[in-house]
Amino acid sequence: MKSLQFILLALLIFPLSVQSQKRKKKSAIPVITVQDSMFHGLKWRNIGPFRGGRSVASTGVVKQPMTYYMGNTGGGVWKTVDDGITWKNVSDGFFKTGTVGDIAVSESNPNIVVVGMGEHAARGVMTSMGDGVYKSNDAGKTWQHMGLDHTRHISDIIIHPTNPDILFVAAQGAQYGPSTDRGIYRSLDGGATWEKVLYINDITGASSLSMDMKNPLILYAAMWQHQRFPWTITSGGKDSGLYKSTDGGDTWKKMKEGLPKEFGKAGISVSRANPERVFAVLEAKGEKGGVYRSDDAGKKWTQVNKDRINIARSWYYMEIFADPQDENLVYILNAPVTKSIDGGNSFKPLSTPHGDNHDLWINPIDNNKMINSNDGGANVSNNGGKTWSSQQYQPTSQFYRVITDNLVPYNVYGGQQDNSAIAIASRTNDQGIDWKDWYSVAGCESAYLAFDPDNPEVVFGGCYQGIIEKWVRASREGKPIKEYPELALGNAPEDFKFRYNWNAPIISSPHKRSTIYHAGNVVFKSMDNGNSWDIISPDLTRNDKSKQGPGSGPYTNEAAGGENYNTIMYLVESPHEKGVLWAGSDDGLIHLTKDGGLNWTNVTPPNLKEGIVNSIEVSPHDPGTAYVVVMRYKQMDLKPYIFKTSDYGTTWYNITNGITGEHTFVRVVREDKRKKGLLYAGTETGLFISLDDGQNWQPFQLNLPIVPINDLIIQDNDLVAATAGRSFWILDDLAPIQNMDSPKKQISIFKPKDTYLIFGGHTDKPVPGLGQNPKSGVTFDYYLDTDADSLDLKLEVLHKGKTIRTYTNKKPKDFKSWPGGPSKPETLPSKKGFNRFTWDFRKENLPAVDKVFVYGSYAGSRVGPGTYQLKLTVDGLTSETEVTVMKNPKVEGTTANYEEQQTVLGHIESGIKSIHESVTSMLSAKAQLKSYAELLKGNDKAEKLLEKGKSLIERIETWEGKLIQPKQKTFQDVINFNNRLNAEFMELKSYVDVAEPKVTQGAKERLKDLMAEWKTYENERNAIVNDEMEAYNKLYNDLGLPAIILNE
Repeated sequence: MKSLQFILLALLIFPLSVQSQKRKKKSAIPVITVQDSMFHGLKWRNIGPFRGGRSVASTGVVKQPMTYYMGNTGGGVWKTVDDGITWKNVSDGFFKTGTVGDIAVSESNPNIVVVGMGEHAARGVMTSMGDGVYKSNDAGKTWQHMGLDHTRHISDIIIHPTNPDILFVAAQGAQYGPSTDRGIYRSLDGGATWEKVLYINDITGASSLSMDMKNPLILYAAMWQHQRFPWTITSGGKDSGLYKSTDGGDTWKKMKEGLPKEFGKAGISVSRANPERVFAVLEAKGEKGGVYRSDDAGKKWTQVNKDRINIARSWYYMEIFADPQDENLVYILNAPVTKSIDGGNSFKPLSTPHGDNHDLWINPIDNNKMINSNDGGANVSNNGGKTWSSQQYQPTSQFYRVITDNLVPYNVYGGQQDNSAIAIASRTNDQGIDWKDWYSVAGCESAYLAFDPDNPEVVFGGCYQGIIEKWVRASREGKPIKEYPELALGNAPEDFKFRYNWNAPIISSPHKRSTIYHAGNVVFKSMDNGNSWDIISPDLTRNDKSKQGPGSGPYTNEAAGGENYNTIMYLVESPHEKGVLWAGSDDGLIHLTKDGGLNWTNVTPPNLKEGIVNSIEVSPHDPGTAYVVVMRYKQMDLKPYIFKTSDYGTTWYNITNGITGEHTFVRVVREDKRKKGLLYAGTETGLFISLDDGQNWQPFQLNLPIVPINDLIIQDNDLVAATAGRSFWILDDLAPIQNMDSPKKQISIFKPKDTYLIFGGHTDKPVPGLGQNPKSGVTFDYYLDTDADSLDLKLEVLHKGKTIRTYTNKKPKDFKSWPGGPSKPETLPSKKGFNRFTWDFRKENLPAVDKVFVYGSYAGSRVGPGTYQLKLTVDGLTSETEVTVMKNPKVEGTTANYEEQQTVLGHIESGIKSIHESVTSMLSAKAQLKSYAELLKGNDKAEKLLEKGKSLIERIETWEGKLIQPKQKTFQDVINFNNRLNAEFMELKSYVDVAEPKVTQGAKERLKDLMAEWKTYENERNAIVNDEMEAYNKLYNDLGLPAIILNE
């Protein structure tokens, strides 16, 4: 048995509370203010996956049959106007929290949309609370907050069918503590004011609300006595009940006849087809649970079905919906959806795209049209649920953790709740990141993942109840390797040999990647790919037996693993010292071993109450420094908790100054790998940063949506975020943040990270179904102390002392655009603050021939690996840096290959440049000849000159017709008219200017032939210029014609 030591001596020497330690730590340096407006071009990008995450709310628009709304847990509100083919977020920029409980659209005025916040499915692992009600008066374009902030979790919203000023809200209320904000609320003025019209007590909230749409004075409500704890949920009791109002909510009467005296969660729905018929589904003891029906508007109730399939996970989902057109048709949402066509007497499963279902809206004028919300997003059906729309265009995945490999480009890994664990590319060579760019790996929805980041061929991944799997990429096969295989589902943790968190930690040792650690209530270690495990710690939790019983009660026991308690939540090995491991538990303990697990010390901060130790960050700069995040929202303590130690846990400081608000409790902290003391904190609603090692924090959201950030990791100087509701996001290159506190000059350019020669498409605006790539090229940042729009800002890219590309902040005044012509030059941003720009690896653009279509790109060719200088100049001031452009390690090619490629491209571009400049000059000469012909028309003295000029024009046109094709006007004309020599050069450029640098023999031969052909035409041009044009000029002078001709 490993020893467990408590640092009593340290507590005697340092008898200071965490709070008093905080007061002694004062900042002597002025706080640098950080504002999003200081950064121009620095943006997060969403890489996906575009695989929907949990949604518990959806609705449609009655007379707009292709328009629907979806509310996600963490992901905000989304809207589709094409039957669910594509979705667009409509709440970003307006909502202060991201988790939606319900959505309603007014039937009388579809511009009015009302949203209730807070997930009402009472999950134990993670259920985010909301901040009340939001309303839109313009179909989701803009939103206003309408109060009810502390209702926390809203289950239903109903809008009066003819008077949209009358609103009802069913507030389920706070899950983790008593609350007087539960109950049914009514507004008579469109949400400006609210009145609580039904309240039972502080542990009984409203789980369901239904209105008789033919007589909107009649309402039915299901009230649910419940309270959640970190280790269990109490669902049901004497205060649960079904209630009815016949006066628009003024008074309510509890319905009793035919119903159980006590029950748990319930759903209720009145038939629109026959308002006398009301359905309810109840969680209750034994066979009393099931489907009940009233055929007299709630006076008497009869149990019509008791199938377990309808009530198996009662307190988690279990909703009921009466069809609006058929009184005998009713649906129950659980796992799965079930459907009855005989008034609830019998049910059959209805196939949906995901197994866990939460909400259903049926169009009241066409019951074939419906939308279902489930743990994979929302799906639209136009045939009564026979087929459904896809979840592929919904970037609303929930990820608990994130880890990356070291490949180029790197991949991002994580377990998606209610789906699989995946690996997804951080960028691609295509237009974006789509389904082919990610794949499932080891483990399941709750997975921690571990592997050798330099060679991630074998991936270790976890699942609930301590399941751990070894997965081999080559075979795509997995093998379970749990330390002690036992079927824990359905059992209480007190009966387990080992207790595991839903997100049980799995890590590989940074000192020997084949060493794998897995944590339950103890720490396991394997050095043989999981074939055998050693226990290297005692129980590192509080091991409170009173908190290891059934996961729920008194009627339903759900033991899937989400309620397992007294488990290790986080485990990390120091990157500096082998065998130094930190472990944090879900009940608020922190332990440290310095000898590989032989001895463990409890280093928990003094007076820290129970809470989830959600992350431990060992400083990349100092082995004794660590940052610990504790979450206590499951104790209804919404304050942020970040602790720092610089002496291996002997003393601690609470470092949360500046993080305020009850929806900004912290989930994770990471320290910048390059800048000591630069910290990033992921909170329940976004990102905070600290420039002074946690003494002061400031929000730093940029374009990141309001969403819980569960985890962060820094890879290749990028910040990668795992969100709970918006998939993965990446903030590319942290250089401007790392330079925030550097001395500011009038102009400062910052050294960009070494950049690989990776090509790929990019769109500034997101494309449905595609994760965003970064811009291809060298992305860098520069600081200007004032707006420089009126000044001349210039960037020069130099290689070996020669300028190869120039940019300015001025839009070119003489730029012309036409089909098949050059693209508009990019301009440098020149705003006060930090500006971001990307040099696209290319040399200067090629010259064009005015108004001439050509099949090919005028963009300059890409550079090869090497060192390049970036020189920024404004108002006589200069700032310089350099960047190393590196070979893509996935591309074959030697230094000699790259050098030859650049040489060949140089010759090709020289040919294109010569052709276009020659043609342009000859076109100018031809225009002059035509002008003189017009001016000298009728002048007998000029007759010979006019004939010679006509001949010369024909000569030039014959010559240019071999070099350009003026008949081509559109892309399709490429196959209608012969391509000329300039297009052949352009085509060869596209063949050679590719990622793999080795130039083919065919390309070399083609270049040789093209250059020879151009030499012929160049000689012909020279002959025209030197002989025929010279003869024309001589004749002009010999005739004594005036230089200036007046047309009279």
